[in-house]
Amino acid sequence: MITDIETALVARLQAGLGKMVREVASYAGELDDDVGRIVSVFPAIWVTFGGITKTEPSGTSHQKYKTHGRFVVVVGDYNPRSEASTRQGGVNKNEVGSNLLVQSVRRLLIGQDLGLAVKEFMPGRVKTLFNTATRDRGYSVYACEFDTYWMENALENGKWPLRTDDPNDQDAPFNTYHGRLSDPDPDLTSIGTRYHQPGTDTSADVLGNIKLGEQDDNATG
Repeated sequence: MITDIETALVARLQAGLGKMVREVASYAGELDDDVGRIVSVFPAIWVTFGGITKTEPSGTSHQKYKTHGRFVVVVGDYNPRSEASTRQGGVNKNEVGSNLLVQSVRRLLIGQDLGLAVKEFMPGRVKTLFNTATRDRGYSVYACEFDTYWMENALENGKWPLRTDDPNDQDAPFNTYHGRLSDPDPDLTSIGTRYHQPGTDTSADVLGNIKLGEQDDNATG
């Protein structure tokens, strides 16, 4: 789910921002690079997983859990005019400014579920990462936080991930990497029945068996 959300965030921002930015991508340590190299791709946006903030049981069975996750969208821009221009933008179309990027990212993501089985994104904090003027240019970088949650199914106590041929199954990675597996429970094919007439001895109960999936041979239509 984490990868699916991150990929969907990148896709929505790429489509929605258009030519407002030069790059929208998953974060790969760009901010650890030399400043001169970073600003060469500005205005830019990077998406990263910020961590799981809380997990809580859903219901009383302890088989389902509501998992709260945080995702961070990092926006950055530079401007040779001044440090203020990096935030506020300039007179030219390509002088976007980090303030507008923050506003636009929040507009595109707040209340969206990205077509996934997650709660619509709630906006969180916007934090300053860099707001600096160098000798020849200024640059500013902000981190925009978004929170959501999704449901996770727990294994039964003592069970292992299930054996499956479905590449989209949540247990597919354990099959791919030859982890220990449990066989799926057999399909339910029949249900035993017992009909008891109140006031009679249980020896008179009528026992039956309903087979599931069978069609009445006399059915029509």
